[in-house]
Amino acid sequence: QVQLVESGGGLVQAGGSLRLSCAASGSIFSVNAMGWYRQAPGKQRELVARLTSGGSTNYADSVKGRFTISRDNAKNTVYLQMNSLKPEDTAVYYCNADLRTGLGSRGDYWGQGTQVTVSS
Repeated sequence: QVQLVESGGGLVQAGGSLRLSCAASGSIFSVNAMGWYRQAPGKQRELVARLTSGGSTNYADSVKGRFTISRDNAKNTVYLQMNSLKPEDTAVYYCNADLRTGLGSRGDYWGQGTQVTVSS
């Protein structure tokens, strides 16, 4: 069984910074990619940032230049450094991992979500 545990959300003023962390644990053989998605009230879940095992990254246009995704491969942990936060960044942020388990199956796994609220 695989678990993703997120931390680091909270309330911050506009212009401030937060750092999210997500640790994957359990029977993991390999991780293909890890990333962050977010969902604001009344909106669809959207990709924020994604990092592949090969080091390729992609970001939502709305966060380019402000957010940085990084990963500690040894710990199967992904981070999202969020700077210059805006009220429109307010959402529940979900960690995602595309990985292969110790039993050989490949799938998408999700964390429980962490709330980020940016006040104006």
